[in-house]
Amino acid sequence: MKSHLPIRPELREWILSTTRDGHSVDTVLKMMQETGYDPRQSRSIVATVLNMPISALDAHTQSPKTQGRRTRHPEAPQMLVGDRTVHVGLSMESPALRVLNDFLSVDECAALIDQATPRLQRAKTVDSAGKQQIDARRTSEGMFFTIGETPLIKRIEQRIAAMLGLPVDHGEGLQVLHYLPGQQYEPHYDWFNPEQPGFAAITAKGGQRIASLVMYLNTPEAGGGTAFPEVGVTVTPLLGSAVYFAYDTGDMASLHAGLPVQKGEKWIATKWLRERPFQKAPR
Repeated sequence: MKSHLPIRPELREWILSTTRDGHSVDTVLKMMQETGYDPRQSRSIVATVLNMPISALDAHTQSPKTQGRRTRHPEAPQMLVGDRTVHVGLSMESPALRVLNDFLSVDECAALIDQATPRLQRAKTVDSAGKQQIDARRTSEGMFFTIGETPLIKRIEQRIAAMLGLPVDHGEGLQVLHYLPGQQYEPHYDWFNPEQPGFAAITAKGGQRIASLVMYLNTPEAGGGTAFPEVGVTVTPLLGSAVYFAYDTGDMASLHAGLPVQKGEKWIATKWLRERPFQKAPR
């Protein structure tokens, strides 16, 4: 169960800032216990703040595994994907994470920004019933493209499918996000929480999420990195590059955050992959 006790704003911010600074969830729990928190209450509070199942806190190796199709991890040092040579700049196995250089061209990045700009709205997250909602943790503007909506979108989707060995119809619509100075996305997981009441509704179409690809459409002047606090890695957003990471349900190592933009702006495009077909493939 999640905590039903009021969580003081300063405690919530401390948990978020501590994970953003690279401390693991286990460390956060230990620090809370050392300051007098009951261990069971601490687990409930941390699970609520980070929006994760309490079961994931109990044992990293006992979380349920996704049963559907999996992605193929890009292999270092480089791979030819259609008309582009993608260079793997960083490769990790836990979590399965790759930094991909030259995934998008300069022209593709500019075109994505141009096509997305007229449709930007306050970015939303998926609630427990599978509906879009405003979330204080995400302060950017964003929009979604439908599958194969434009020739550019179709080309990028086919590149992703070829690289990861997963059909286009396993992907959600491409989302473009725009961050201004101070805007961020606090630590979170991309997989859906099976303890949420709406889990069955969210996963009825396409099943669980199994991987994410975050593509950087520009290079912010300062800040805006993608942080993985459980493993102490922050990916620098560089125009045309991307970060890919795969996960199982309950995978704590996949905790990540969009750090605040300190100067300039940040544009990203995100693709989430599902274990089963999520959309009817375009003809």
